[in-house]
Amino acid sequence: MSGIPEISVIINNYNYGQYLPDAINSALEQQDVNAEVIVVDDGSTDSSHCVISALGARIRPHFQANGGQASAINAGVALAQAPIMAFLDADDWFLPGKLRAVLDAFAANPEAGLVYHRLQPTRPDGSHAFAPIPRTLCRGDLAPRLAQSGGRWPFPMTSSLAVRRSCWDEAGNIPKHFAISADAWLTGVLPFLTPVVALPQPLACYRIHDNAWYRAKDDQAMLSKRMSHWEITAQVTNEVLAARGRDIRVSIEDNFAYQVAAARLGQIGAPGLMSLAFRGLADTGEPNLLRRVKHTMGALADVMQDSSASSAGTRTQ
Repeated sequence: MSGIPEISVIINNYNYGQYLPDAINSALEQQDVNAEVIVVDDGSTDSSHCVISALGARIRPHFQANGGQASAINAGVALAQAPIMAFLDADDWFLPGKLRAVLDAFAANPEAGLVYHRLQPTRPDGSHAFAPIPRTLCRGDLAPRLAQSGGRWPFPMTSSLAVRRSCWDEAGNIPKHFAISADAWLTGVLPFLTPVVALPQPLACYRIHDNAWYRAKDDQAMLSKRMSHWEITAQVTNEVLAARGRDIRVSIEDNFAYQVAAARLGQIGAPGLMSLAFRGLADTGEPNLLRRVKHTMGALADVMQDSSASSAGTRTQ
């Protein structure tokens, strides 16, 4: 199709040459939509350059020195021509009809700046791993909920997100703090600035592999990594809100997942089991009561298991 595109697909890639063809083709094969496909390679050292170059004029390639996911997405946005931008990690792929559904959602909700949908988690071979995520969907004005939950909600990941250009411009480029987790910026800051639309159907696949952020159960290293990530997200979110004259703020103390991680790591000042139980059952970050109860019980079990393992390790020393 010719003319100004309706939507820009921005694919960020770093050393995912083995997966990149699936991602690019899934965007190029979308029907009934005038889309441009921008592929930003963030200094890959594998076969990615050859994969991208072989596609010629079908895509808009951009090669840059390694700067992280935030840098790659910012570069793609700078090249984008459309009023709507959809993001895709190079190890994921879109399902048929994804872009049309997203554009229709924006058209039906002109006040919304962020549209997302569920993702289908898949194994490396493409088979389904478990039910689509996130299980709970949130829509509308999410600012009050996020203010009470420390910015936590059942947020979607990069490959399910689409943003109106005007909303992106209001928020600004993704800060360098989010080098490996750009979706935390998009889902942490933008809901404070714009209404959100959630589509229930899974419109893309999220590939689970060794380098993915998803873990069935976090070890101590990942717990520490997540805590640092949540701290930075809260800090930057508050800086953005302050800069835009918003009175609302988030507190990491209200983030239930953060408090669970602190308890599992045995940190000084971490809440005890009774406090965690109360926090979990009152947590506005999970709107669904049954899931809130399930998550709380699971968190308490993890804390007790980690505590028992720590005690056992101490006795054997």
